[in-house]
Amino acid sequence: MRNIIETYMMKNGFSIWQPKVALFDMDGVLYDSMPNHSRSWEAAMKLYHINISKQDAYLYEGMRGVEVIKKLFRDQRGEIIDDERAEEMYRTKSQYYAGCDIAPVIPHVKDVQQTMKNFGMKIGVVTGSGQATLLDRILQDFQGLVDEDVIVTANNVTRGKPHPEPYIVGMDMAGCRPWETIVVENAPLGVRASNAARCFTIAVNTGPLHDRTLKREGADLIVHSMRDLNLLLPLLLTPTEG
Repeated sequence: MRNIIETYMMKNGFSIWQPKVALFDMDGVLYDSMPNHSRSWEAAMKLYHINISKQDAYLYEGMRGVEVIKKLFRDQRGEIIDDERAEEMYRTKSQYYAGCDIAPVIPHVKDVQQTMKNFGMKIGVVTGSGQATLLDRILQDFQGLVDEDVIVTANNVTRGKPHPEPYIVGMDMAGCRPWETIVVENAPLGVRASNAARCFTIAVNTGPLHDRTLKREGADLIVHSMRDLNLLLPLLLTPTEG
């Protein structure tokens, strides 16, 4: 684990590692919601004669919904659509999602957060979602763990993942710098955003993608369950000076 941290510090030119905040993605990290999202995307976009596969849903996860729709239209139909039309289509997707079964909390993610809290860390959330009902659920399900003042949604940024802005905003909310920040992600675009913000990036691969896809985007550490991550945390959270 020391080698992984030293590699991260060297890559970014940092001389200190002092984790103070953890920023969690929501879908696929806090909740096992990606199957619902992939079905909703497929059903909603079919109405507009746009195809999106399950794997595509994972590849685009973390990007603002409006941006996903604009990209799909541009790539598949060579058509540039405006934000208003994309937002209308995204509302259709949201309606499909609202009809799905409630996604369960990812196993052992609360254990991970509690361990981080025991080390004195703040816990935040950085998501491309802007749905108020989902955000209310976070505060209910993760009461006493997630800091209400460190929640970044699609409404807090002008550029979503893979741009680093969401994680830069999250660090600003927490009053922390990159070498004080751990990001927990599951999606390639989220990993790319975190890496661009120079945060230490943990990819919990809970989906169908190969590890190399996440590594290629800049993941510093890849695990396959929250239980595995929790076992590594005591080694990871020890401050280091280069």
